[in-house]
Amino acid sequence: MSEASCIFCKIVAGDIPANFIHRDDEIVAIADVNPQAPRHVLVLPVRHAANVIEFAATADAEVVQKLLRVAGKIGSEDPGGFRLVMNTGPEGGQTVDHLHIHVLGGRPMTWPPG
Repeated sequence: MSEASCIFCKIVAGDIPANFIHRDDEIVAIADVNPQAPRHVLVLPVRHAANVIEFAATADAEVVQKLLRVAGKIGSEDPGGFRLVMNTGPEGGQTVDHLHIHVLGGRPMTWPPG
């Protein structure tokens, strides 16, 4: 998938509306339009990276840390706990080829997840 056809790149560019929870020059967080928990937020880098492997190989360490800090801060708003999920590849459940972290909370999480 190219950056031009990436739905998350279009959201970051303002071409597709979204409910932004956080936004700065490097990281955005949006409410998931198909929530799997009472609180379901997607945290993603502004710069396109297809998955965690590509992102880790090319991103500045400070951006990697910031991505996790933003996800953790959003998750910590759920006092009972939260889950962070990064899917990679079709068998890993990735449906959008732009790295994103799912922040899930607001209900008990079960294990194994799927």
